[in-house]
Amino acid sequence: MKITMKTRLARAAGPAAAVAVLGVSAATAQDYEISGQQRATEYRIVELNDLGGPINGANGINDDRLLTGFAELPGGNNRHAQLWLHGFNFDLGTLGGPNSNVPWPVKNRIGLIAGIAQHETPEPLGQQWSCRSFFSFNTRRGFICSAVVWENGKIRELPTLGGVNGFATAANNHRQVVGWAQNTTLDSSCNTTFVKQQFRALIWGPGEDQKKELLPLQGDTTTAATAINDSGQVVGISGNCGTAVGGTSAREAVMWHKNKTTIIGNLGGVAWNTPMALNERGDVVGFSNISAASGATPNWHAFYWNKHTGIKDLGALDGYPLSQALGINEKRQIVGTSCTADFNACRAWIYENGRMTDLNERLPAGYTDLLYAAGDINNDGEIAAQAQTPGTEEYTALWMIPQGRSRGHASDAADSPSATARAKQIVPLPKVVRQAMLQRYGLNEHGQPGE
Repeated sequence: MKITMKTRLARAAGPAAAVAVLGVSAATAQDYEISGQQRATEYRIVELNDLGGPINGANGINDDRLLTGFAELPGGNNRHAQLWLHGFNFDLGTLGGPNSNVPWPVKNRIGLIAGIAQHETPEPLGQQWSCRSFFSFNTRRGFICSAVVWENGKIRELPTLGGVNGFATAANNHRQVVGWAQNTTLDSSCNTTFVKQQFRALIWGPGEDQKKELLPLQGDTTTAATAINDSGQVVGISGNCGTAVGGTSAREAVMWHKNKTTIIGNLGGVAWNTPMALNERGDVVGFSNISAASGATPNWHAFYWNKHTGIKDLGALDGYPLSQALGINEKRQIVGTSCTADFNACRAWIYENGRMTDLNERLPAGYTDLLYAAGDINNDGEIAAQAQTPGTEEYTALWMIPQGRSRGHASDAADSPSATARAKQIVPLPKVVRQAMLQRYGLNEHGQPGE
């Protein structure tokens, strides 16, 4: 089946363009059934509107085709949270500071968007809070950053546990929001270059004034929550403060539910055991270091977990050994990213039918950008992603729409000349992007712990 090349949605195109996009057929359930005649899905690529800056990304997509993420302003020094509805973007603004973001998937269908936003007020303790990893490089720290929700065109700050900063990741259809926030305890396990005040996982809501702290495992000092489903299952991490959220803060991946804490387990490592998303079945995906000898140095693989089978290593793309699973749908399709050991290049992937596939092998002929990360996938198989334009510092937020199956088996798509050429193409990350990624994981320029 021949599919169209990438589609650029221009604001000037108005409602007609939105109608045209809505006319694209969604994938049907049988497209993803596992059978002896598995076929590769091909995608139509829709480049989402931005704010004129160089680096943009889509991190979430729900079943109403509402995408969320971020877009940079011209010059790249400010990053604002974005909502794309049928491809057209809405700037969600900040709390007065330079940056905001919706860094985790938003899956609910009630219009409650969870994320982070900076104040214009300087950070009084000089803490380098978790938010810095998700903001524009030059303004990523120095300001108070709060957990926030956007609803009905308004931004609302969520309370902390008495400390300075907060971070919201997800919200369910029952108006429960999860994330983490600081209390007033100075945590001796922290590297003071990063944070001083202890942070704990929280559930905010369903009422505006409600919040509940999720406690760490015995012997740990910190927790953080990354996702929640409509059953009230919450996943996150428990550990010591270390240098940032992640690393030894993620000594254990856990699930909190009905006042019980379940240890999800790991792939052999003692750090970076991090769940990133879960579905309504209670399936969990994320990433975990695969060797205890690695300590807090990144050596992770994507994982899948459920309560019946336990944890499973999903592997990584050839040549890109550091993999992370970032999103999952009810059909257990999983998406994520794989990077080289030195973080010089990354590729987006999808895991389905027992196989991890580079999404760059599923692109239309003539599409020349490289898919860098896939942040989420909805139940129609539509993907929120980010693409890099080779040779530039341009990153585009993408909406990937499945167009059906290729003519041959799943492997046939990867064997086409254009797919083979794309798969062999190693595209180095721009310096500023690699710096930001290393900062995100608390690593120095050599990829070792210690920014």
